[in-house]
Amino acid sequence: MGLAEEALNFFRILIAEGFHPNQYAYVGAISACASIGNARTGKEIHGRIYRVEEELNSFVTNSLVNLYGKNGMLKSARFVFDSILEPNSVSLTSLLSCYCQNGDYVEGLKIFLQSQKVGMKVNEFSGASILAACAALENLEVGMQVHSLAMKCGISMDQFVVTGLINFYAKCRKLDLAHQAFWEVNSPHLSAWTTLIAGCVQQGKGSEAIDLFCKLHSAGLKPNERTFSSVLGAFADPIRIEGGKQLHSLIIKLGFSSYMLVGNAVVDFYSKSVLFKEAWKAFNEMHVHDIVSWNSLISGYIKSSHYEEATELLHHMTCDGFEPNIYTYSSVLSICGDLPAIEWGRQTHCCVMKPGFDSNVVVGSALIDMYAKCGRLNDARRVFNNLPSKNLVSWNTMLVGYAQHGFGREALDIYDMMQKDGVKPNDITFVGVLSACGHVGLLEEGLRYFESMTKYYDITPRTDHLACVVNLFARKGQTKGAYDFIKRSSVEPDKVVWRCLLSGCKANKDLALGKYAAEKILNIDADDTSAHIMLSNIYAEAKMWNETAQIRRIMKEKALKKDPGYSWTELRNNICSFSAGHNMDFKEYNVHEVLNGLTAQLFDSGYVPNAMVSLDNQEYVHLELST
Repeated sequence: MGLAEEALNFFRILIAEGFHPNQYAYVGAISACASIGNARTGKEIHGRIYRVEEELNSFVTNSLVNLYGKNGMLKSARFVFDSILEPNSVSLTSLLSCYCQNGDYVEGLKIFLQSQKVGMKVNEFSGASILAACAALENLEVGMQVHSLAMKCGISMDQFVVTGLINFYAKCRKLDLAHQAFWEVNSPHLSAWTTLIAGCVQQGKGSEAIDLFCKLHSAGLKPNERTFSSVLGAFADPIRIEGGKQLHSLIIKLGFSSYMLVGNAVVDFYSKSVLFKEAWKAFNEMHVHDIVSWNSLISGYIKSSHYEEATELLHHMTCDGFEPNIYTYSSVLSICGDLPAIEWGRQTHCCVMKPGFDSNVVVGSALIDMYAKCGRLNDARRVFNNLPSKNLVSWNTMLVGYAQHGFGREALDIYDMMQKDGVKPNDITFVGVLSACGHVGLLEEGLRYFESMTKYYDITPRTDHLACVVNLFARKGQTKGAYDFIKRSSVEPDKVVWRCLLSGCKANKDLALGKYAAEKILNIDADDTSAHIMLSNIYAEAKMWNETAQIRRIMKEKALKKDPGYSWTELRNNICSFSAGHNMDFKEYNVHEVLNGLTAQLFDSGYVPNAMVSLDNQEYVHLELST
């Protein structure tokens, strides 16, 4: 029996013996209920206070607010708070912490702003809580104002505030300011080191995270379980896997492998590194599992497209008595979208509605993604419109969903809505926006969007954005303009960018530039099969048969063969996959007989083939394309 349970037992004895509890006894008993999550007993004590006490002091009301907040009963916490005639900084901080800890950051922000209007001074606890809210909402403007307030009130060097500032700036993708807040402290606390390491990992700065971990070790500080679980994420990269294994050895040596938090991080590291044998070993060596342990394994299999193994794991998880949480459902919906399996996705949607998870922004975004990938954009938009709160992922998912299916105008409408709602776009947003411009042929608008990335949002363009703009030029028939744009860009083009130009040259019959683009691709990757095939097609269309034969000879000598593309479809609750040349019968139907019948009907209707392409590496045939 813990100390909190003992405290409650003594309180019960006190009542049973006929003594009248004073305010301190009430505070102790309510605090004990809060610490062990015993909301029922806490409510009984509150009921007794309401019946027998004439008035309450601030200590009792503050402890009641804390009790209800820690148990997620925000309405009750707010009711108690509103009954206080003169709220003080402790009661306000308690209520603010309640809303922030339960994820209602918007309401927490409103409470904080109200407190500032009545002249309430910021302390280290309220400062840390509101910084956590600003971090979750990625509200850079308000967070920086809180930082200024903290400096004016003399609490900016408090360890809780410093940690909150680092977390806030990291979540807002301002790692330079996070580093500045960290190094301004003479002797940063371990929690500050851990938070900065975690921030670097979350922002994809694995090398910086590892460097910080080494500096922490050199400073004589001993990492704790949170430090190890944070830094492990930096090693989930092919070039750092060996370092991650060495860190795992250090974890075992120092005795941290028994911590569930660390065990889950180890499983996650091996899963993300596609080392499933090691992931299973780490999983089985854990004494106790929780839902995070299972989710780490499942998400690893999904990200590496091992969907069958992921579904088996889901089955084992539920058989072991674990109820799926929002992240589990998000993983399941990811499978449904990637296959795609719309019926399974709809069934999962029904499952998430029962516990009310469909209103959660994580699950809601996964639902939007699933429906969009399955081509059900109306269903995706319905989920999007019904989400009570949206984050950047929700907006991006809906925008990119429209763009990928060719609904350029609708995608740009979503971007305009983002702007009106004050949502700051990121690099993924602009991939969707530029792709949407390509679908509707908005070259000038696309160039303005590209320029706004650096001018207004301080986003450094990636090769993805460069490829989108090149594709935009090519769709307008301006292959020379696409080439000039590549040469002007500060981004080093990769073979995807050159392939976009090559594809545009093929479509616009620009032989000279197409040959140049193909040579650029082959300089980067001499065995790129698709570049050989596309260049061969360009020569064939130009009736340059000697050059065509030479490309075919090179491919034959190098044994280059394009991997066949597979398609999936859901039929009678089963996932069926097929590819070109794949013989498959669906019970009474022969697929090839159906296709031959459709081809005959096309020719009967006057259809004439109009393009020459390579279907394989052995021969060239006419591909029937609709005119």
